[in-house]
Amino acid sequence: MIKTEDIKALESIVGVENLYTDKAHRIAYSYDATRTRYEPDIVLFPKDESDIQSILRYCNTHSIPVVPRGAGSGFTGGALPSNGGVILALEKHMNKILEIDMENLVAVVQPGVINKHLQRAVEAVGLFYPPDPASEEYSTLGGNVSENAGGMRAAKYGITKDYVMALRAVLPNGEVIRAGKRTIKDVAGYNTAGILIGSEGTLAVLSEITLKLIPKPKFTKAYMGVFPTVKDAMNAVFKSLASGANPVAMEFLDTLVVQALKEKLGVQLPQEAGALLIGDVDGNVSQEVEFQLDILKESFENNGATAFEVAHDAKEREKLWYARRNASPSITIYGSKKLNEDISVPRSKLPEALEAIYAIGEKYGFKVPCFGHAGDGNIHVNVMVDGSNQEQLKAGHEAIEEIFKAVVDMGGTLSGEHGIGLSKAPFMDIAFNQSEIALFREIKKAFDPNNILNPGKMGLPLLEE
Repeated sequence: MIKTEDIKALESIVGVENLYTDKAHRIAYSYDATRTRYEPDIVLFPKDESDIQSILRYCNTHSIPVVPRGAGSGFTGGALPSNGGVILALEKHMNKILEIDMENLVAVVQPGVINKHLQRAVEAVGLFYPPDPASEEYSTLGGNVSENAGGMRAAKYGITKDYVMALRAVLPNGEVIRAGKRTIKDVAGYNTAGILIGSEGTLAVLSEITLKLIPKPKFTKAYMGVFPTVKDAMNAVFKSLASGANPVAMEFLDTLVVQALKEKLGVQLPQEAGALLIGDVDGNVSQEVEFQLDILKESFENNGATAFEVAHDAKEREKLWYARRNASPSITIYGSKKLNEDISVPRSKLPEALEAIYAIGEKYGFKVPCFGHAGDGNIHVNVMVDGSNQEQLKAGHEAIEEIFKAVVDMGGTLSGEHGIGLSKAPFMDIAFNQSEIALFREIKKAFDPNNILNPGKMGLPLLEE
């Protein structure tokens, strides 16, 4: 429990204008995209790395849990203060782009910088930061690193970890570590940055991030493949990529999503489609773009596509991407609550994985609309239930557990980009054996021996354990 002396001590660090204990702030910082709520005792807005050091040093000494938070846009409860304590909100002050290095093609940012703000800043000077999570307009780069966020461009360009060159981070005892370098090659010492990426704020608090940039491609076109069945579409995904296609994105919508987009938002897509594949190709010369489109067209048609369409201008391209971006909100027509999981499998297993997912949905009597990043094997699975019906909720979670088991048996994983947080913590033993989980706990102990940083997340111990 936070004491009066704790509040005074923390106020002396950040100032009265950056510490809040009122009900409004505690509610505002009590939830994320899961809509599960845990109220913190205090919300702090550190001004700089030095503030973070002092806050962690005090909280470590007094066993006060600290939860780092960016925009709170996560889907698994990773930024929820499930043990109370301190929310360390980094978006207010630590939100600056510190440097765009045109010579070495890197950007140095603070963790509270919004993803899209960096994209716009570097594109203004002819550079490109590819990771584009669906939350890019509001999610922060610190959160992206902490969850190893992906996005629609991952099929060609990879995910957040592929662009993190170096990190500055504050350990729970207040010490600052540097992980990685601005150099392209670095094999001196353990890959500490690799451990911090995707660690969900359980090991250290990021204070500075150095990111790789690339030149921005000059030409981009969007495409859409129409398939009679999901199996045809999933076969086209891995067979197209294996045959030399290199699209920026290859996004998947099943027939339930296509119908929901029409019913809820009036989006007109081919209603006869069993599945759609939507994406972009890019290049520095127009011939390169056309070459990629030709490969995709031939491969899609060889795998059963009934149509292959290319957007001829920005308006047509935007129409396709509007449909993809609104897949998630549209499917609420099938149930008041969606149990949203982001499984990931090897691309060649996509046909088998989707077949298993739909069979599990049918077994339990639930509609399971699916969409997502088929080009990198990452599918968003949505078990739709009546949120007011406890029996349906229980059955829905049982269905999710069956889906996880099926996916892991295929060489897949519980999460491609949303992380584990609280909501997937009970399923960690499906994906990892006891030796692996024990190693995770030893890593946690090495960084955070008093277990104050985001305790209870990723299947790691709670504060009192």
